[in-house]
Amino acid sequence: MDQIKIGALLRELRKEKSLSQEQLAEQFGVSSRSVSRWENGNTMPDISLLIELADFYDIEIRELLSGERKRETMDPDMKETLVMVADYTKAEKEKLVQSLFGMTAASAAAFGIIGIIVLFRLDKTGTTFDSMVQFLTVIGLIYSVMSYVRVKQLTGKMNRKQHQKFAVVMLIIGVAVLLLSILLILLATGAIGTAG
Repeated sequence: MDQIKIGALLRELRKEKSLSQEQLAEQFGVSSRSVSRWENGNTMPDISLLIELADFYDIEIRELLSGERKRETMDPDMKETLVMVADYTKAEKEKLVQSLFGMTAASAAAFGIIGIIVLFRLDKTGTTFDSMVQFLTVIGLIYSVMSYVRVKQLTGKMNRKQHQKFAVVMLIIGVAVLLLSILLILLATGAIGTAG
């Protein structure tokens, strides 16, 4: 397979429909960056998307995979087989995504529990170790949430702009939680005295 040739055909087909990369991306629930990568020959769409693209552009899958148009029609049995392969691939991808969601949720729960334990341990005997654990807990929670968001973006359930907005919000929340953690540790260790 010549990915460059396939990408050139995908670009040509998109332009024939007078669509921008953003419009095509929205049509198929992917990022415009993905469309750009396909058209530059850097990556290939999933098999299920190839079938959808072939239907959308009214060409045969064989033509897409060869990167050039041929005016022969595809054998219906071959098309049915490819649709079954696409369905299987999609099901496997969904299982993988569910597994990633589970691992991310478990990671967030573990870091959350550690954070709660450390918060309740804070007293007059707080140590540098406590502050390090608190800092790592915040970083772990942020990473867990960002991993979850990235999986949602990869599955097409969140576009790039939403992802960027969420990343900024998580960064702000992370900094706020970190500063609050540092303040609590300083109060607990007596580094900041109360007036009175």
